[in-house]
Amino acid sequence: MAKDSNISLPVIRRLPRYYRFLYDLKENGVTRISSRELSQRMRLTASQIRQDLNCFGGFGQQGYGYMVDQLYEEIGRILGMDRLTKTILLGVGNLGTAVGNHIDFKSRGFHLIGLFDDSPDLVGDTRADMTIRSTDELEAFCQKEKPEMAILCIPKEAAPRLVEKLVACGVKGFWNFSHYDILHDYPDAIVENVHMGDSLMTLSYHMTQKGE
Repeated sequence: MAKDSNISLPVIRRLPRYYRFLYDLKENGVTRISSRELSQRMRLTASQIRQDLNCFGGFGQQGYGYMVDQLYEEIGRILGMDRLTKTILLGVGNLGTAVGNHIDFKSRGFHLIGLFDDSPDLVGDTRADMTIRSTDELEAFCQKEKPEMAILCIPKEAAPRLVEKLVACGVKGFWNFSHYDILHDYPDAIVENVHMGDSLMTLSYHMTQKGE
């Protein structure tokens, strides 16, 4: 359990990196690692790693390091990997299809249980071993299955209407590719916005600075 409920966003964003690196260490038969060795692999300082992990209680021993299996399991628990959150995906075009087909949701703490789209051309088709439903069925489906999270691969202009329905149905979390500002209208929602264009422009910035 975290010592401090106000843990900074940069620390939280580093947790999945720790989880990935520790998984690779496990797969390679590493049983114990020091903060210095982990820092070299992750390109963080040993001090930063110790500070990050101390936010959640600390898991190592001075002069001994971290047990890889234990730390992997603890970080997985902190990230919620030991529970499967029921999830639905709205918008099964090119982006939604790629997200649904190529992300291993269960290994990341989510269970994808439904796909929805407005297009009559897509409704009834199959993606990710599920039949695409019409968004007209959204409320009835949510009342029955009670999903907690929605992935929005929909146009920005379609998002307000559908998010209103989802919030009313008890959906709490959103993985938002739509560029609609959910928190402006629903400040209690849990939102992770994904702006791929912003990421590309950030890369452009770094390449420009490196060139100069």
